[in-house]
Amino acid sequence: MTFQDLIKARQSVRKFSDEPIKEEDILKCVEAARLAPSATNSQPWRFVLVDEPDKMNNIAKATFNSVIRFNKFTLRAKALIVVVAKKGNSSSKIGQMITGLPYYLLDVGMAAEHFCLQAAELGIGTCMIGWFNEKKIKKHVTLESNERVVLVIALGYPKDTIVHEKKRKTIEQIYSRNK
Repeated sequence: MTFQDLIKARQSVRKFSDEPIKEEDILKCVEAARLAPSATNSQPWRFVLVDEPDKMNNIAKATFNSVIRFNKFTLRAKALIVVVAKKGNSSSKIGQMITGLPYYLLDVGMAAEHFCLQAAELGIGTCMIGWFNEKKIKKHVTLESNERVVLVIALGYPKDTIVHEKKRKTIEQIYSRNK
């Protein structure tokens, strides 16, 4: 598979088969994330696999509520990855203060995408979830005082293998040269 094929095939999956995910495949995804770039090589991420049924159910329930229900599919995922971020080392914190950019969040985004692209190559479906109740998740995942939950990734083999057409802006809408 070429890289272009891979990025075209990677999509958010919300319907999963009953097939369990092989631990060796999850470790390949974590290895891909580990190799992602980060500001001053701070590597401000941690990936927590949650596959124990009760804990998984509690974390899945933290991604939706009675009003916001669009993440209810997480109850049917085969595993959840809780992506934890540290606010970076002193060099990246100084850079963040000067520029106003939260480098640690950019870094974690790159690592999470590496994770999801590797998963796609292995035939594992993923969906990155940014809407969740962090306080509820913190009850089930051990965090250090300088860490926070920034993403949850639902994992599972897709129930169907249809790659849906991506609806994206045109190149002209997102690209310019020298202006």
